Amino acid sequence: MRRKIAPPVPAEIEDEFALLTAARLQAQTRLLYIALLLTVPTSIYAAAPGAPFFIRIGLPAVMGLACLLGALDYFRRIDYSASVRLARAFVGKATTVSTPLAAVCSAWCVGSFLAAPPGTRAYYPLILAMGSLATAYCLSSIRLAAVLNLVVGLAPISILMLLSGDRMNLAGGASLILATAFLLHMIWKEHGQLIDLLLLQRKTRILAETDPLTGLLNRRAFDVRVAQVAQTAQDDMFIMGLIDLDEFKPINDRYGHAVGDAILCQVADRLRAACGDDALAARIGGDEFAVLVPTGSRLLEENFAEQLRGVLCGEYRVQDEVLRVSASAGFAAWPEDGRSTQKLYEAADRGLYKRKEAARTSPSDGLLDPPPSGSTDQKLRIASGS
Repeated sequence: MRRKIAPPVPAEIEDEFALLTAARLQAQTRLLYIALLLTVPTSIYAAAPGAPFFIRIGLPAVMGLACLLGALDYFRRIDYSASVRLARAFVGKATTVSTPLAAVCSAWCVGSFLAAPPGTRAYYPLILAMGSLATAYCLSSIRLAAVLNLVVGLAPISILMLLSGDRMNLAGGASLILATAFLLHMIWKEHGQLIDLLLLQRKTRILAETDPLTGLLNRRAFDVRVAQVAQTAQDDMFIMGLIDLDEFKPINDRYGHAVGDAILCQVADRLRAACGDDALAARIGGDEFAVLVPTGSRLLEENFAEQLRGVLCGEYRVQDEVLRVSASAGFAAWPEDGRSTQKLYEAADRGLYKRKEAARTSPSDGLLDPPPSGSTDQKLRIASGS
């Protein structure tokens, strides 16, 4: 039932949702703290004369101090949407802090309502409602915080007004409940729209980064990943490889594009399985593929080139046909083969075409023949220092 009423944020957009929530919350609550701080003198001035000192002065003072500290904290210019960790901590802090403040405001309203003359009691729920509804709206991207603020802030005074026996108090309490219900409905609706928007953005981003045939990264997305790894690698090694299918065009011409596409998809599946979570695979065009083995990957300590030989070379079954497709590959290592994406591509491309030339002069059904001494292919085997 809880999941139907308040379904959780889909796991695939949890980080994006946290970042967006933190950005919206930071932009809205700064002004909210200032506005609530300005209402503190009004609350003290309007407090019922017969109310205890703690109600008249103490609770507004607590509220004012909390708002002042909150406003000063927000003016530290910390960008809470800069990282997922900061964003989640900020959202949790907003939920934790806002609920006790709602309880303080609710206690002031109830205490003043009970101590005030009957003719002036209705003003206190009005003052509270303005602050509670505004606060809940600012917290609308955090459903739990918004609900807690509305329940803790408005439920006690609404129930008290409904049970007071006064006709105007009864009407005022009913109006508060209706306003709260309407705001909750809008919060739920806005939350759902925000989820839909993030899911649509994610789908659009995936379509923009993915090769439509194979589902691998496309050239643009692969270049971005290489640049990101290079930016953080410094002097640590990572490997980029280029792979080209040999004699793919004759098969494509003889059997048709449907068979050719099926082979490309099978190659992509094998690359995806070989890389797992330790490397990235991409189709960068036609029958050309690429792999990125980032810094810290366990594949840097294994013979990844030999693994690709076993994965890509062999039989491909398409439409009852058994076809054999060989491949050539060239690898480049950061930083030895270059300290820019372009130089890595150039080094890997040179290795690829040396491999293709060697395959033409000495045909082999393997992906990689034994590399010359000192080549990047051998670096893949000795990356761990063994």
